[in-house]
Amino acid sequence: MRTWVAPGRVNIIGEHTDYNDGYVLPIALPLVARCTAAPHTDGLVRVGSRQRPGEPVLVAVSDLEGARARVPGWSRYPLGVVAEFTRRGHRIPGVDLDLDGAVPIGAGLSSSAALSCAVAIALRDLFAPGLTDRTLIDMARAAENDYVGAPTGLLDQSAAMLCTAGHALLLDVRAFAADTAAPRGVEQIPFDLGAFGLELLVVDTGQPHELADGRYAERRAECAAAAEALGVETLRDVASATDTTRIADDVLRRRARHVVTENARVVAVAEKLREGLDPRGIGPVLTAGHGSLRDDFEVSTPALDAAVDAALAAGSHGARMVGGGFGGSVIALVDRDRTAAVADSVRQRFADADLPDPRTFVVVPAPGAHRVD
Repeated sequence: MRTWVAPGRVNIIGEHTDYNDGYVLPIALPLVARCTAAPHTDGLVRVGSRQRPGEPVLVAVSDLEGARARVPGWSRYPLGVVAEFTRRGHRIPGVDLDLDGAVPIGAGLSSSAALSCAVAIALRDLFAPGLTDRTLIDMARAAENDYVGAPTGLLDQSAAMLCTAGHALLLDVRAFAADTAAPRGVEQIPFDLGAFGLELLVVDTGQPHELADGRYAERRAECAAAAEALGVETLRDVASATDTTRIADDVLRRRARHVVTENARVVAVAEKLREGLDPRGIGPVLTAGHGSLRDDFEVSTPALDAAVDAALAAGSHGARMVGGGFGGSVIALVDRDRTAAVADSVRQRFADADLPDPRTFVVVPAPGAHRVD
């Protein structure tokens, strides 16, 4: 048996822009999902997970679609990837998948995409070695959309597959989505906080979010309705936040304003990093992004807001929630010698509010999905 890994991700900036054909700027995490796989010829898919001991799942390759409704929810991610391979004509005579993961589940760090991409590269190497990374991204996204029922965009899978160590990935989703043969709209931008005495602190609030629970899909529908109200294909086509004032419905207007201003924030942060400027300068942009997610897009929570407020009060240069929202994690841009103090400040704020003790850890840009043995 051989092993493949794919990382979780955090977005430096760019939330809910990917399914609006916009811009995103993620880094891959050192935390990975691991898939140990072995082919066989008995026509069965066996899936086990170290996070689900005693719950191995056994499904016939020929019955993957029929089994979807009766298999445990966690197993739909790997089984969905296998099903997508077979749906596209790639023969899988049987396979064992042994899964493990260090990406916190429900923390807004894309544990599901990490898992799906680790399985996807394992299946490619075993059964369809000619497939490109770009095709695997599309297949992993389709598996989550169609088999799991999570209406994700391209961000998470693209980050898991394409990010490189020491860099942030600037992704122009419209350009990238237009060509499945070869990646376009992709730029690797150096992201070395350590050179400036900085660190990126992640605060996992312990409040899990769930993309398949309906609220994420509701936001997508609202964005589509806002685009229709403005007479554009997607909100990517809106030139400025001023244009959103033409939307009569207050909720749709605020959803559109977030997406338009968030795209502008991604472009601004990427420009600063590309020019090698002191990253402290992006801090206020991150904080503004949180305010937009909280007030205009309404996907934050009291725990996320508390983490951001505590981090800023303790001296962070900027802080914001990351991921789809309704729970999950916060990132804070901090001076290296203030990291412990910021983490302590967040923990104290949570204790005062009678919230669960948060998990905090520092991250650096890591490589994308690859085989490890």
